[in-house]
Amino acid sequence: MGGDHGCGVVIEGVKRALEETPSISTLFLVGKREEIHAALPPGGFRDHRVRVVHASEVLTMEDKPVAAVRRKRDASIVRAMELVSEGKADGVLSLGNTGGIFAAATFKLGRIPGVDRGGIATLIPTPHHHFVLMDAGANIECKPIHLAQFAVMGSVYAREILHVTRPRVGILSIGTEDSKGNELTLQAFQLCRRLDLNFIGNVEGHNLFENDVDVVVCDGFVGNIVLKTCESLATALFGMLRRELKASARRQLGALLARNAFRAIKRRMDPEVGGGAPLLGFRGSVLKAHASARERAITNAIRVLTENLQHHVNEIIERDIARANERLATPELAAAPAAPL
Repeated sequence: MGGDHGCGVVIEGVKRALEETPSISTLFLVGKREEIHAALPPGGFRDHRVRVVHASEVLTMEDKPVAAVRRKRDASIVRAMELVSEGKADGVLSLGNTGGIFAAATFKLGRIPGVDRGGIATLIPTPHHHFVLMDAGANIECKPIHLAQFAVMGSVYAREILHVTRPRVGILSIGTEDSKGNELTLQAFQLCRRLDLNFIGNVEGHNLFENDVDVVVCDGFVGNIVLKTCESLATALFGMLRRELKASARRQLGALLARNAFRAIKRRMDPEVGGGAPLLGFRGSVLKAHASARERAITNAIRVLTENLQHHVNEIIERDIARANERLATPELAAAPAAPL
């Protein structure tokens, strides 16, 4: 429930994912039973791994997340999170209200021990690789310890899912110098340099697409602006390019000759490849797909969620967060001079 294109698109994406991922033992379709059954293919779902779980309510985009999660106790996202908290499922994928998903994860799953705040990790493509942006919009106001923990969790995700051996972690700021930034980033900088991370210090906006950093840490206010700006800029650039290439016959011929290059760029920037953004820091894997996701995006989101479980991302986060908190709580480490960058 919660997607722009209805249950049928979700079900087709699920069907494809089950065909491609035999390791999935059970997949629950959680939502209004009558709508789910109406969207099923003729003859029903033939895969024995699928179960329909009825939920009579849905969190809408207009709902205030925290109040709605408390009021709509039979909402589909709440019931889905309960399946994980009860041990019947390992992870949740939702196309719905981001704030509602985050609130439901907080109340129904709880955070991994030692994690003060969960966050949204988003993969952003560059000409060279992908980097992890965290937090991408869940926490508008943060404390320095939250950014330090985002750095740890983002580093784990880059290491386990992007296969970066030693992820370079930077704090997004207005300059690369140690003294640049506001009170939040300055204090977070001091915490991060005491952790067992490949911490490279501050990074600026123009560093993001120059293969300089693998994990970019910021609060959710800044992160969401960065994410939405990147998305809208990509759309605008492709639109301008399309118009200019159609402006004359000569340009159209050039576009035809370069079509494979354009297709390669489009594939690299295609948001449907990643499927969605993981919510890190919770007891259970949670993935947020875009409300406008089509079948392919849903299939890929289920694949990514399965990879998170197979790589034991949450267990590694719990271990690394415990180590980080121990280092930050050790007076000797706090008093010791920081190692040079």
